[in-house]
Amino acid sequence: QVSLVESGGGLVQAGGSLRLSCAASGRTWSSYGMGWFRQVPGKEREFVAHISGSGSIIFYADSVKGRFTISRDNAKNTVYLQMNSLNTEDTAVYYCAGSKYTSRRDEDYDSWGQGTQVTVSS
Repeated sequence: QVSLVESGGGLVQAGGSLRLSCAASGRTWSSYGMGWFRQVPGKEREFVAHISGSGSIIFYADSVKGRFTISRDNAKNTVYLQMNSLNTEDTAVYYCAGSKYTSRRDEDYDSWGQGTQVTVSS
């Protein structure tokens, strides 16, 4: 059974940092690209970052470039999102997702976690 479980969300002050983790199981995840997305109530889900199966291809949304870092440890089937210099606009539910493709489009991802809340206070 394919499963993605996010953790690491919480409440942080503006300027602070958080590291999200996504534990994956149920398939050979090293063959899949992994992405992080986020969503605020009433708004569309937004792409944040993608990392290819080998980790050789990485790209970010412009809104997080230079502040967020995506990485993965295929031995642990875990993907990370290090978030630094957080601001109130980063407040959202963050989701990890898996895809056969190298993509920033959520329709290209076929498996999703349940999400973890990140709240940044001013």
